[in-house]
Amino acid sequence: MSNAHYEQHGKVAVIRLDNPPVNGLGHELRRGIVDGIKRAEADDAIKAIVLIGSDQVFSGGADIREFGTPKMVVEPNLHTVIHFIETCDKPVIAAIGGTALGGGLELAMACHFRVALPTAKIGLPEVKLGLLPGAGGTQRLPRLVGLEPALNLIVSGESVPAGMFMGTQLFDEFIQGDLLVGALAFANKVVDEQRPLKLARDLKVEHPKAEAFFLWARTGIAQRAKNYPAPLKCVDAVEAAVNKPFDEGLQIERRLFAELLMSEESAALRHAFFAERATSKIPDIAEDTPTREIKSVGIIGAGTMGSGIAINFLNAGIPVTILEVKQEALDLGVAHIRSVYEGRIKKGKMTEADAEQRMSLLNTTLSYDDLKDVDLVIEAVFEDMGVKEQVFRKLDEVCKPGAILASNTSTLDLNKIASFTKRPEDVIGLHFFSPANVMRLLEVIRGEKTAKEVLATAMQLAKKIRKTAVVSGVCDGFIGNRMIARYQTEALLMLEEGASPQQIDRAIENFGFVMGPLRMADLAGGDIGWAIRKRHYAENPDMKRMVIADRLCEMGRFGQKTGAGFYRYEPGRRDALPDPEVDRVIEECRKELGITPRKISDKEIVERCVYALVNEGARILEEGIALRASDIDIVYLTGYGFPVFRGGPMFYADRVGLMKVARTMEKFAKRPGVTNSDFWQPAPLLAKLAAEGKTFN
Repeated sequence: MSNAHYEQHGKVAVIRLDNPPVNGLGHELRRGIVDGIKRAEADDAIKAIVLIGSDQVFSGGADIREFGTPKMVVEPNLHTVIHFIETCDKPVIAAIGGTALGGGLELAMACHFRVALPTAKIGLPEVKLGLLPGAGGTQRLPRLVGLEPALNLIVSGESVPAGMFMGTQLFDEFIQGDLLVGALAFANKVVDEQRPLKLARDLKVEHPKAEAFFLWARTGIAQRAKNYPAPLKCVDAVEAAVNKPFDEGLQIERRLFAELLMSEESAALRHAFFAERATSKIPDIAEDTPTREIKSVGIIGAGTMGSGIAINFLNAGIPVTILEVKQEALDLGVAHIRSVYEGRIKKGKMTEADAEQRMSLLNTTLSYDDLKDVDLVIEAVFEDMGVKEQVFRKLDEVCKPGAILASNTSTLDLNKIASFTKRPEDVIGLHFFSPANVMRLLEVIRGEKTAKEVLATAMQLAKKIRKTAVVSGVCDGFIGNRMIARYQTEALLMLEEGASPQQIDRAIENFGFVMGPLRMADLAGGDIGWAIRKRHYAENPDMKRMVIADRLCEMGRFGQKTGAGFYRYEPGRRDALPDPEVDRVIEECRKELGITPRKISDKEIVERCVYALVNEGARILEEGIALRASDIDIVYLTGYGFPVFRGGPMFYADRVGLMKVARTMEKFAKRPGVTNSDFWQPAPLLAKLAAEGKTFN
């Protein structure tokens, strides 16, 4: 059955695109468009053709369900569809409502005329997948809207209102009211007035100083996109639209597209794109699993984390009640929320009216009784099991039946927390990342007794508050923090062995991380890591101590919050400055440990830190803590600053080759003086996949 429906309205044929949810240009839809054009051409009663989707979407571009399948390139491909439109001897009008993105906009630009609702959104987002528009977008858009606006849209990958291009040749008319009615009226006008057919390919790109503009554009883009080749390739393609005949420019676009398609960066970005969409797929949770309605939320704790969590719900229009033990703490929390909104107002990202509307949804209390009617409570108190126990026993007493009780714990046993209640099926982990109102990641921790509908509700709610939710099973640290502990351990061991904080961080940042491990520890707060280490030492007395990190914490050096950690910090600034005192402590600890410092290469730093993530990730997969390797990648891409252009730790290991990764680990295990050789034995799953020549993803 075709995804394109053919209708006749007088002398106008309407080809309606119907491939939910976004009218992706899959094979059946492409064939339907071509068949519709052929049918209209063969019917003498038809004088014009309208291509239309719905008021919500014209077309979102390629059908992602076909990515990586033969259907993606089977004829008619998008180039062929565009050829049929351009060579049609009857006027073809694109009627755009909702969104026209990527291939959808390229399809529309190939039509002879275009009409749109003023509210429609258009864009060419291919650059976000490490690609460029590959169906004539770089050639037609500059001809229709001008060089500078076209390049800005292509390089940014953002979607913008169609009305931005009023007065350009991109749109012939904006429709007020019903899109189809307006499109039919326009089509009849084109026929009645015998308007000549217009093709974007016939236009010239005019710019008085094109050469200087491209020089300026390349300089700026090179600075902003140093790890991503696609933006500069976009410039090359658009330059061809200015300097080359259309068909030659089109060939250049296709060649550049093919080059990018084979790039490591595009492979990583496409992996991230699909991986993020896969996180919502939970094998034993059907799409029709009932969910609970969340109309109000309670939050325990008004600190940085609690107030940050609150902002997410206020932004989504959900009333929030924050509970604290002291009024002063409540006042500080409210002040923090207000300061965030004031900052957005100053940047022009929010109006004062919007801020006040959101603040009106915020309530504060010192009494648990005021949480008796909320649908969801999130605990964001100190990371101590005794404190968690007090909170959950009280919540169990006061909260209504069916209320979801959530913990923001980052490491503690959620099953034990759930056992403090008489309703463990209603308990779930919602681990936000700091700052909670900014970071996209939300680890959703599924306890052994968590009800399916509670998990389904959490995943649904995550979308509502614009978080990327990844499901994790219960273990110490869950996915993200369990892995990062291994990563940090390797950094601290190399500090003992001979590397400096500056070298470690520089090597990791050159690899592409937003921040090196020691700078990250200073930002998070050394006391937090220290508390976790002390708990681990108590649980495992034979565990190797992180002597340097512990010594700095004993000195009260907890990072940015105290002005000193692995680095020193000047008041009001976040610059990590080298500190001779840290060098002294490092030297002192090395002597105590009997370590003669050695020269450590940047390559070793990167491999030990990154492969530590990979090896622990493999164990997490094996244990079923993570549902899939790509979920681990998303945790690290959205929560820990792993470079997006490398696709996440598990994907990166796949690209390096698991056999090479395993061999490097085995060499680390045999290194003279190694203190954690057991860890460097490749995890059984990693060893198995490497031996079989397979990958994680």
